[in-house]
Amino acid sequence: MIALARKTLIHEWRRFLPAVLAIAFSGVLLTVQAALVLGIFGSASVYVTGSTADLWAGFPGTQSVNFGRAISPDVDVRLRMDPDVTAVEPYVWVEGDWRDQANAGGGVPVFVSGIETQPDAMMFARLIKPATRRRLADPGAVVVDRADLASLGVDDGATATINGQRVHVVATVSGLRALGGVNVLASIDTARMLDGADAVPGSATYFVARVRDPAKADAVRQRLVPDPAFGPFEVWTADAFATLSQRYWIFDTGAGVAVLFMAGIVCLVGAVVASQSLMAMVVASAREYATLNALGASLAALSRVVVEQACWIGGLGLVVGGVVSAALLSVAASRDVPVALNVTVAAACAALVIALALVSGLIAVRGLSRADPSMLLR
Repeated sequence: MIALARKTLIHEWRRFLPAVLAIAFSGVLLTVQAALVLGIFGSASVYVTGSTADLWAGFPGTQSVNFGRAISPDVDVRLRMDPDVTAVEPYVWVEGDWRDQANAGGGVPVFVSGIETQPDAMMFARLIKPATRRRLADPGAVVVDRADLASLGVDDGATATINGQRVHVVATVSGLRALGGVNVLASIDTARMLDGADAVPGSATYFVARVRDPAKADAVRQRLVPDPAFGPFEVWTADAFATLSQRYWIFDTGAGVAVLFMAGIVCLVGAVVASQSLMAMVVASAREYATLNALGASLAALSRVVVEQACWIGGLGLVVGGVVSAALLSVAASRDVPVALNVTVAAACAALVIALALVSGLIAVRGLSRADPSMLLR
């Protein structure tokens, strides 16, 4: 019976093509949507994932990186007191208003990241080269994502103002795009100049640290118990803080609920279209199934044929959808569209596609009720 399912699929491929395309289309929608979600909401944690720090110390209860508040410079001392911490550096977050040199129109909201300019600094080490980092040492020097140049209304090397202070773009990078604004990298001194607020000398929004053995980062975090003598602070591992930021934007802002709702709609539409295609195929082959039933093939055996065909359709749809998705994501990445996909999410999308095909097959099994041997006498 399994051979019958496969041979029928090959011999009458035109009948099955709509179902294959429906499954493939559903797979493409799921995969591209998942990649966009990971890419867009992943940018909320680019400050963490783009850096090589193992630990982050910030204000207690911070829900996302961009909600940080200034903490005491004594936290720097507390981190250095741990024997497994090998390096500590400050990270200053400043929100600003960007205006191009002509000051035409309204400003663009920007998030200025004040970072160390030493070549071995941890912040954004995965995104900027040491030579680019050294250029940030110049007063007013900033680095932006090349995809944001049009939004900022400037070119590489141009000048502008942030919060009324003059800055100049010394370089552009990729992978720095943000949610709800534009990320701008600057030295700590430049960031504090742009902030203009009366802050405690040496304070920072975060202090990041590198530990001797990254595998023991959580053990070190547990030792860094908040102490009132050092002011209020909380310590997270880099992975935990990145996940915390992403979860906030996905689930607490309502955007994630909308995405999950859309994913459900995609699955529902795909199941309906694929099941209707399979149902039409079963109905069109009713006389053949009735003949097999008259020859002794039970309805259970015929149902297994339909389910087997659905599995083959799911596999073919998965292959077609995978190729199309890879091509679309490649084009999107080349156009600086924020997309990202990991093995776990890709495997989950593949499992959903196969499940979609299987459900469609189970729905189509109802069409076998018309495959009664008595219809052969009509």
